Amino acid sequence: MRTHGKQFNNAAKKRDIASAYQMRQALELVKSSAFAKFDETVEVAVRLGVDPRHADQVVRGTVVLPAGTGKTVRVLVIAVGEKAREAQEAGADFVGVENLQKIKDGWLDFDVMIATPDQMGQVGQLGRVLGPRGLMPNPKAGTVTMNVGQAVRESKAGKIEFRVDKGGNVHAAIGKVSFGIEALETNFTAFMDQIVRSKPAAAKGVYVRNVSVSSTMGPGVRVDTTPYRG
Repeated sequence: MRTHGKQFNNAAKKRDIASAYQMRQALELVKSSAFAKFDETVEVAVRLGVDPRHADQVVRGTVVLPAGTGKTVRVLVIAVGEKAREAQEAGADFVGVENLQKIKDGWLDFDVMIATPDQMGQVGQLGRVLGPRGLMPNPKAGTVTMNVGQAVRESKAGKIEFRVDKGGNVHAAIGKVSFGIEALETNFTAFMDQIVRSKPAAAKGVYVRNVSVSSTMGPGVRVDTTPYRG
């Protein structure tokens, strides 16, 4: 049986486990309950009424968080010529196909990889390394594209990718506890709006079944799902 420390238990007492709170109130509880000595991440967990075993019920997508993620995103772009220059001008941290050899040698000091379609033959050879770490470029995520400048700027600005897991849950980080409440509200709303827009046509019954927010070390706080049941 899992046991929690005194600080977690004290934080848990601040919220009613049986209650679902309005968004702002839930986020305020998360901020006030954070107790770690570092700037904890604020996370959202959504349970959806889908069966991910069926391809037509897989929920995945991307969203740019208006207030950013609170973390520095290191972007690698695999491109040549004009597209490589475009990536550099947009602020990419690493640019060039020579980085593929570095990855083969064990280098993975980046958070997002973007590639032009013509380079995916080479990038695909690193699938066993990149795939399990969520670093493989994907057209659906906008990371296989000729518009590398926009892709770099969006990644730097706070673009996140989400995908439903086998249990029908979607998890995402929407900021830090140091964020102002308005920034967290803006990011939460942008994320939930995208979740609702991503509802598969094949999904039946209640789509958004449960929503909770928490900090990295803190207890979960349930959010009222009424606004998302339309």
